[in-house]
Amino acid sequence: MVIPTLTGPSYPAASGRSPRNLVIFLHGIGADGNDLISLAPYWAKQMPDTEFVSPNAPYVYDMSPQGRQWFSIHEHTEEAMMSGVQDTAPILTNYMEEQLSRTKVPPDRLALVGFSQGTMMGLYVALRHNDRLAGVVGYSGRFIGLGGSRNSVMSKPPVIMVHGDSDELIPASAMLESTQKFASLDVAAQWHICSGLGHSIDQEGLQIGSKFLRDCFTGMA
Repeated sequence: MVIPTLTGPSYPAASGRSPRNLVIFLHGIGADGNDLISLAPYWAKQMPDTEFVSPNAPYVYDMSPQGRQWFSIHEHTEEAMMSGVQDTAPILTNYMEEQLSRTKVPPDRLALVGFSQGTMMGLYVALRHNDRLAGVVGYSGRFIGLGGSRNSVMSKPPVIMVHGDSDELIPASAMLESTQKFASLDVAAQWHICSGLGHSIDQEGLQIGSKFLRDCFTGMA
């Protein structure tokens, strides 16, 4: 099987030096890498030695002529989404290894930041990576595979879930179920609910994500 090569926009370390940290953005369904890379200039001010990359998901969005998807949601069952995540995981893992090799950044200084479907991908891959990553920030998403066992978890990076209480696509209750599952797996997970926010990221969420990433990169998370 030939693993597709992911491409997308990037934002170099603001310091002008070789990056000490790496953040990989994982966009939501129907978007592409340009969606989340817009966060990089804001976060680069607080993390000048961090490079940001934002790959386009490997598949064309099958419900619209525009945008990309990590997996199809035609079948919106837990089993179908789990299958989709599992099938795409090797593609994302391969991209992560390529970026680590290119930047010479060690795995424990790599963080994943996902939105919606990107959060699902990031959580699945991070908890099954051979090396412990710096952390995972999950916006407006949830953990796929709530029925999974401890044996399926190979790594336990710190996680933070940020969600709007008015999210019309993925309810905040799904995020809370995810954090309960993390607790049962001994994964250190924080969560925050943004008041009045729908399926989106607001300024409060950006600030929370920035602080969490800085804590991850300094060993404080």
